Amino acid sequence: MNKIVPQPDETPIRFDAGPGTRRGPDFIIGGAPKCGTTSLHFILDQHPAISLPQDEVHFFDADDPIAHPDFLSVQGGALQWWDPRPGAQANQDWYADRFPSPAPGGLVGEDSTTYLMSELAARRIAAQLPDARLVFMLRHPVQRAYSQYWHLIKTSRAAESFEVAILRYPHILLGSSYAAGLQRFISALGRDRVHVCLFEDFRADIQGCVDGVTHFLGAGPMRVDPERAWFNRTRYPARPALHRMANRIGRHLVRGRYRQHMGGSATLARRVENKLHYWWFAHVSPRFMTAGRPPPMAAATQAYLEQHLSARNAGLSTLLGRDLPSIWPGMRC
Repeated sequence: MNKIVPQPDETPIRFDAGPGTRRGPDFIIGGAPKCGTTSLHFILDQHPAISLPQDEVHFFDADDPIAHPDFLSVQGGALQWWDPRPGAQANQDWYADRFPSPAPGGLVGEDSTTYLMSELAARRIAAQLPDARLVFMLRHPVQRAYSQYWHLIKTSRAAESFEVAILRYPHILLGSSYAAGLQRFISALGRDRVHVCLFEDFRADIQGCVDGVTHFLGAGPMRVDPERAWFNRTRYPARPALHRMANRIGRHLVRGRYRQHMGGSATLARRVENKLHYWWFAHVSPRFMTAGRPPPMAAATQAYLEQHLSARNAGLSTLLGRDLPSIWPGMRC
């Protein structure tokens, strides 16, 4: 498949190649959220030849108001936004500074799990990181959407029922719309630079999934320690209605939680906001998150999402060469 040709304003990033100098990533874990990407990140970070930043970077879609509303703001009536294009040199420097120096012959990676849903990230990555490889983890689309909803509840960013949330927060369904995003990356980078691992395969055989990723990256094999292979285990509210009520207050305390992701001055108001945020998640939110499973999804909602997300992911089985309906019950894609 032909690759997209970079446009004139998309000059590739040039990093110094000498020892101890900055470099860009050799690979990116590009999504999807709530599909085991955090676990994959921490497993790969244990590899002696792989280095990753501690946190997600979200550079190539930083100007997306759906994925990252906290990154944009209005100040004095003017829209403030983060420019990821090559001409914004200070921002390019910020991105380069995210990456640790690797071991000799080692690999550097990053993960930004919203890239898969971005309309722009694939072209930008292809143009600015012409040799990077992309790894994606996918999960049953309905279960992934439901898991993301409960993450929004946990982080006090939502106070609505699931049914209202899927109307109010478009990224819940966009995050489960894999087919178009994968096609964008395959078209931009070439099929040989895109690797997909299913969450269901990861749960059943972590070692096999990691072996597939390290082989794809050209890194040596690693033994996965089962005691250090599962991170970010999700807890759920034992009393969801009460938690949603509390979030009507909490959502104001966590508003702008990621506003300083790209840096910026720590004003007095921001310092107070940080303290309130810490207090809420240290003393209030954990009291609700005591259940090991979420309540079951309403049958009518599940039926709607199965048909809608099947349509959004039409052709995905063919694209991946997998019989997805046999892996994802209720899906027809």
